[in-house]
Amino acid sequence: MSAELLSILALIVMFVVATLFPVNLGALALVGAFLVGTLAAGMETDQILDAFPGSLFVILVGVTLLFAIATNNGTVDWLVRAAVHLVRGRLAAIPPVVFVISALLTAVGAPAPAVAAILAPIAFGFAADYRIHPMLIGLMVAHGTQAGAFSPISVLGGIVNGVTDEANLPGNNLVLFLSSFAFNTAAAAIVFFVFGGRDLLRRGSLESLPGTTPAPAAPSGPASSGPAPSGSTSSVAGSESTSGGGGVGTATTQDTATGGGLRLTPHQALTLTGIVGLCVAVLAFKLDVGLTAVTVAVILSLTSPKTNKGAVERVAWPTVLLICGVVTYVGVLQEIGTVDYVGSAVAAIGIPLLVALLICYVGGVVSAFASTVGILGALVPLAVPLLSQGSLGPIAMIAALSVSSAIVDVSPFSTTGALLVANVRGMERDDFYRKLLAYGAVVVLVGPVAAWAVLVAPGWLG
Repeated sequence: MSAELLSILALIVMFVVATLFPVNLGALALVGAFLVGTLAAGMETDQILDAFPGSLFVILVGVTLLFAIATNNGTVDWLVRAAVHLVRGRLAAIPPVVFVISALLTAVGAPAPAVAAILAPIAFGFAADYRIHPMLIGLMVAHGTQAGAFSPISVLGGIVNGVTDEANLPGNNLVLFLSSFAFNTAAAAIVFFVFGGRDLLRRGSLESLPGTTPAPAAPSGPASSGPAPSGSTSSVAGSESTSGGGGVGTATTQDTATGGGLRLTPHQALTLTGIVGLCVAVLAFKLDVGLTAVTVAVILSLTSPKTNKGAVERVAWPTVLLICGVVTYVGVLQEIGTVDYVGSAVAAIGIPLLVALLICYVGGVVSAFASTVGILGALVPLAVPLLSQGSLGPIAMIAALSVSSAIVDVSPFSTTGALLVANVRGMERDDFYRKLLAYGAVVVLVGPVAAWAVLVAPGWLG
């Protein structure tokens, strides 16, 4: 067997193993890079280590450290309470507010699983206290995290844009971001009306309810039960869901209804200033995302050491290992020549539009069971030869593949979906799991073909 075929087979085996067993896909990828590189391709160890993405490592650590601090000092919780207060407690506005906050946090750099872990307990608290359908509020969190997931300073956006730049393909940050935002916004709008949005419009506002005491929530068992996320971020996600959002639902809704609890502490104000400063530094002054985020995080840590104690431990280290490991393996694939090999095989099919649709479905199906960052890190480079032929618009194809791979994270087998199952309130967990599984199956079937039909088939993007 050739080194190219062996490397592809090893990649498939890694995804299967990471799906069936609680093993970090990034660790598997590092082992695969070592074994395939040395045994099949005769690479030196230094060549393999050169493929490790040092700059991406700094981005991941810096951004997740900053948002660990924002969670520790209550800044994220304050944002949720302030946003609900701004809409004057209107029940129908709460799901869109949750969607917008989720999108905003991922757009400025927070990893989607971390955002879901932070916001899911808070959002389900609102749902249980004010009889909002748990599927509605949970899917607003899930689709919101993906709506903002491809901004230029986000983790997924950085991965896709980096691969595009390295392949010397034309890219468009705005198209990538708006494509994901538009598809997930459309899905959220459908979810709103399918899962009780019309009833919320009729019920009015929080102030119109008798008193300000929330209705008792239906018991749903311990938050740690339910299926564990696939991939390898479950341990971090789980810890964040308990420490970042646990026990805030009732206090939050009462504060919102009465208009209180919106005073910022000095450190929260400084944290918000730091996050805004990060966005300005990266977008306006083109500074490095990772180094700037680390700088802001260190400044915040120095200004309040006690408040930020333990923030480093809450960095999403399993996610860092996952992404860096997969990217390292892809670098070995490129060194071996696997990318060119796949490109030649794809060209032999002779129907570029069909190949594009198949690639979108591969991204959607695999991502529903495994890691979005992992599948994007592998599929975008493998699609480069097809795009280099010029028969398909690279901007459209990369946007369609990104949307197909990310929108399916509502599956209960993905990290985000599993976090929803673990934190649900107001509905029996098994019932919620079955409904989320059915919804995820629909998205897996419809999402890739919709992205392909809108972005790729018309040929309107270069």
